[in-house]
Amino acid sequence: MSKLLIDGEWVDALEGDTIDVIDPCSGQVFEKIARGRAADVDLAVAAARRALDGPWGRMTATERGRIMQRLGQLILEHGEELAQLEARDTGKPMSVARADAKAVARYFEFYGGAADKVHGQTIPYLNGYNVSVVRIPHGVTAHIIPWNYPAQMMGRTLAPALAMGNAAVVKPSEDACLSALKLAELAMLAGLPPGALNIVTGYGTEAGAALTAHPGINFATFTGSPEVGVQVQQSTARHHVPCVLELGGKSPQIVFDDADLAKAAPIIVRALVQNAGQTCSAGSRLLVQEGIYDRFVATIAASFEALKVGAPEMDLDCGPLINARHHQRVNAFIADAVAMGVPKLAEGSLAPGISGEGFFVKPVLFGPVPRNHRLACQEVFGPVLSVMPFKDEDDAVQLANATEYGLVAGVWTENGSRQARMAQRIASGQVFINCYGAGGGVELPFGGVKKSGYGREKGLLALEEMSTTKTIVQHYE
Repeated sequence: MSKLLIDGEWVDALEGDTIDVIDPCSGQVFEKIARGRAADVDLAVAAARRALDGPWGRMTATERGRIMQRLGQLILEHGEELAQLEARDTGKPMSVARADAKAVARYFEFYGGAADKVHGQTIPYLNGYNVSVVRIPHGVTAHIIPWNYPAQMMGRTLAPALAMGNAAVVKPSEDACLSALKLAELAMLAGLPPGALNIVTGYGTEAGAALTAHPGINFATFTGSPEVGVQVQQSTARHHVPCVLELGGKSPQIVFDDADLAKAAPIIVRALVQNAGQTCSAGSRLLVQEGIYDRFVATIAASFEALKVGAPEMDLDCGPLINARHHQRVNAFIADAVAMGVPKLAEGSLAPGISGEGFFVKPVLFGPVPRNHRLACQEVFGPVLSVMPFKDEDDAVQLANATEYGLVAGVWTENGSRQARMAQRIASGQVFINCYGAGGGVELPFGGVKKSGYGREKGLLALEEMSTTKTIVQHYE
């Protein structure tokens, strides 16, 4: 059974309760995790505060960076173990889980190298004054991470927080947290002082709610649904605590008639089916210019027909969805579209021998999807791609922006002027031109607009989010 990490020690939850960990490939219990609650969160926050007042708070940025870089190396050395845990917990194909392990290492390498390179500034002021602005840690940071990429998401939020000298309390998703717990174990091995990192597993309504509402935290980061994002904001606002929110998307792939279609097609399919569509930045809407609509959609349909779904060790295109509840939700989207007469153009297939008890869904291609249908505007978070035609550039922009989300967009065109115009006009936090995702992009600031959230993760901007400024004014004679 997995335990909580508090003040450098692995401990049981105070009330001794546990949560079953379900294998999404079989629907069977294969592990148990501790069910932390508010009292456990209290202990974790207190431990983080002691770390700030102790060795961790006194450590130089260079020393912090060395610990993080050692952690990055340990992650690479234990990469296969991490990938096996991630795949068993989430059901994702092994190749995806292995890529996730490498991406986690990159986060700690990148931010470990950046820890001692965050500079302040001086401000010219009145005669007789020295004025400087320095960056300082928030203090205790709270991290609520999701189940779709538990290892990557832990690295994405934790690494910049530690680089800036914060002490962290992490609440992983109860649906998938084994790789995150392994990362914490490696962090202790790398030399992270007790209390600098604390892990409280448990339900979001118990441990997560207690953490975001805790008066002892100074900053919070959350990735999840817009609905829960509202609750997080309301919770942190009671103590005037700032937060960064990444709340999903309905990202468009916009294909113009001058695009390199042979290059675009496989990238567009992969951008949707990776992790069985359970990716906030998944390109779940395909917008195709009318002149090439039939030809290009036929290519995408052929690709969908060839997609295979199976268990992690099969290393196919898709694994299962995370749990029974989400499985029902995605199937409801599909059934509703079929019932309303939205054409189903293609679907993948299940590999032989797949358990009927698992949470598998065949990738499905629908189109043309009516612009007012929920497949056109709501996040499915599954392997469902909605295709819609557009007339011209203005129509493409209107259609691309016709959702409450604004996380990522892809634009496929060889016209340089159009590339620049589209990048400016699309409402999203990232725009990719003739590519999509760019291999994870640890260096690339990531976040959304509208209901996709606010604040930025990744890149050097994350260091600014994980810190605040102090202005120092010195008067001399």
